[in-house]
Amino acid sequence: MRIRTSLVATAIASIAAVGLTACSGGASDTVGGPAQSNDGSGGVINLYSYSITKGAFDAEAAAFNKTDAGKNVTFQASYGPSGDQSRKVEKGAAADYVLFSLEPDVTRLVKADLVDATWADDANKGIPAGSVVTLVVRKGNPKNIKDWDDLLKSDVEVVTPNPFSSGGAKWNLLAPYAVKSEGGKNPQAGLDYIKDLVTNHVKVQPKSAREATEAFLQGQGDVLISYEAEAIASEKNGDPVEHINPASTFKIENPGAVLKTSKNLEKAKAFRDFLFSKDGQRVWAKSGFRPVDPSVLAEFSKELPSVGKLWTIADLGGWKKVNDELFAEGTGSIAQIYDAATK
Repeated sequence: MRIRTSLVATAIASIAAVGLTACSGGASDTVGGPAQSNDGSGGVINLYSYSITKGAFDAEAAAFNKTDAGKNVTFQASYGPSGDQSRKVEKGAAADYVLFSLEPDVTRLVKADLVDATWADDANKGIPAGSVVTLVVRKGNPKNIKDWDDLLKSDVEVVTPNPFSSGGAKWNLLAPYAVKSEGGKNPQAGLDYIKDLVTNHVKVQPKSAREATEAFLQGQGDVLISYEAEAIASEKNGDPVEHINPASTFKIENPGAVLKTSKNLEKAKAFRDFLFSKDGQRVWAKSGFRPVDPSVLAEFSKELPSVGKLWTIADLGGWKKVNDELFAEGTGSIAQIYDAATK
């Protein structure tokens, strides 16, 4: 089986373009910033993030503008696959604050001397919010998908983005890998599952989590592996889908950082701090993301219910170990599975 790269035609760019200002740094699958109507005297915050955070950041920016620190601050934002966004900033795209899907996308900027090495030294390790890996199905769940084993049914086709451009795709694969390997204790069992999934059930590889959602909504596949936050956004939008959180899945932790080179450093730090405030945490929750403040998460327990078992990247030994052993080009175990599937 050859995995075919999905050339998904999306309407995202046109939607985002209304009232938005393009940001430097090249094209992404959504470019623009939260619509603001102020005099700009608070300066500009250039924001780079991964594709599915746009709705949350639109709301965060609007809420921040209502604070003393955020008065008259204008936002310019760029959204796209997490790794691509990180590389844009590394290569010189002007950014004040970044929030990516994966920790390595921030540490890349630390190595480039663009982000302070202490960026994750706070109590929340630089992570203002996150999500969990979920399974999105057609309305009514016609394939009766309940858990990870159901994705390997002979008549089930799965949509998940390319793990070498999308941070979300790595989370998506780590979830069943962690479940089947019991947190890495039995790596071969995890790899056997991933091999079956990728070789026999993944037929398209959209570039980002947002493009994967668009592909699914356009009729491709039976199951979409995704962020819970993205699934909630689709449901709120009235799309004919529903999501199932498996009994055991993976905790998604999304790190953010202020750039040392920011031209609006004071406001960028104020915005970062706002994202951790009670008001900022409630915005995350209302946008479908899981806030890191336990008290705020408890307020939204109906919308964001607890999951039986949540594996974490720490359970698998951290990102360096995971990237080296699973995703390193040519040598990582999952990378080799993808290479073999495309031959």
